[in-house]
Order: sequence, then C-alpha cells, then structure tokens
Amino acid sequence: MKFRTLVLCLATALNTGIACAGPADYVFTPAVEYGERELDVKFGSARQPDGSDKQVGSFGFGYGVSETWFTEIYLKREIVSTAENLTVVEWENKFQFTDTGQYPVDIGFITELEAPLSSNAPWELKLGPLFQTEFGKLQLNGNLLLERAFGKADESGESFGTNLGYQWQAKYRWQPILEFGVQGFGEMGKWNDWNKRIDQNHRIGPAIFGKFALRNRQAIKYNTAWLLGASNAAPNHTFRMQVEYEF
Repeated sequence: MKFRTLVLCLATALNTGIACAGPADYVFTPAVEYGERELDVKFGSARQPDGSDKQVGSFGFGYGVSETWFTEIYLKREIVSTAENLTVVEWENKFQFTDTGQYPVDIGFITELEAPLSSNAPWELKLGPLFQTEFGKLQLNGNLLLERAFGKADESGESFGTNLGYQWQAKYRWQPILEFGVQGFGEMGKWNDWNKRIDQNHRIGPAIFGKFALRNRQAIKYNTAWLLGASNAAPNHTFRMQVEYEF
C-alpha cells in the first residue's frame, strides 16, 4: 500500500504543475518524531555564475502529527541583487514509510508547496522519495525530487515544466555535538529530457552537523555546508545553514 502511494504521488507530479533549488535548501531525511515540535531557521547565500548574489532566509514551525507524518510551515524571503525580492509561504509535509532500521534502507516521502505573497511569481511544488541507510557510524542519504512551477513561467522560461533534482549526503556520526561529512545538490533539467552537462547545476562540499541536548527532551540541532559549483551553470560557491530548536 505504501509503495502504491509513492507511485501514485510521483505520477501525479508529472501531470501537475516546478523550478530550481535555492541556497538555503537542506537534505531531507525520512525519520519522523511523533509529538515533536520545532522552530526552524534556515539561511543560504550563493554567488551566481553571472556575478550576482542570491540570499534566502526562512523561519518555520513544525509538528510531528503522528508516527509517520511531520508537517511544517515556513515564511521565506529571497533576495537577489539583480532581480525583485520575493516573499513566499511554504508548507512542507514529510511521510515516513518504514520504521527506522526495520529494513536495510529507510524510506520516506516529501511534499513541499510554495505560495508567493505577490502576484508576479509562480507557485511551486516539490516532491519525491527519501532514502537512508547506515553502516556503523556512517549514515548515507539520497533523495530524488520532482519540482514544478505553475501559474507562471518557471525558471527555464517554460510553463508547466517538471524538472528533476537530487540531494545526497554522507555523514560520520563521530559525537552527538559534532558530526561531519559531505553534501551534494543538483538539478538535471526536465525529468524526461535532461540538460546538457554544461547546463546542469551540481554543487558539492563539506558539511558539519550536531545536536545539543537540553532539559525536558529539548534540543538544539544544527547543520551547515560550504558548497562549490561542480558545473558551469552552478553557483560559484554556496553557504547554507540550518538551526532547529526541538521541544
């Protein structure tokens, strides 16, 4: 049943109405904590190939509705030195399909709907499967994401184009307060007609992670990365960070 749900969601995405990842985007993981509440702050800054700068910041509140569903609302602000600034509201929903450690690979699913607070920008939908596995202290994540803009032309200049992106990370869980690894993000172009290699967007770089446990099951988590462009179309460099207060 869960596999059928995943297939149905993917098929629906290909026939609905998506654009490119931003510098504040983070690697989704499939685990859900029932009853957990969190305040989430994200920030990212990228130097674009044309020399312009793009900065994105967001503030969100999330809640673990059930053992398999976590939902979160964000207010996000995008600032680009060569374009009009943009404020959007995002609604993110994460679904855990398998119990953690039940199978060799943990599986989840993410949906993210972005609604602009101005009339000159498109709505955007992002969704896709999430995968995680572990080898001792080594944690590996890999996600495939379909992204589509609707209502306006997307960043490729065409309306209703569905693009394919990916995320991955390898993390060594050295100590709870300090873990380290590497992250990668990319966009291939249209899901069924990839861009030429020179026009694809690939970023990769080192990352650190950690969690500070507080009283009464409260905690502060962080992760940050410095990403370098691995293709001509990618930003020259990107700094991204995320801080969460769980309670």
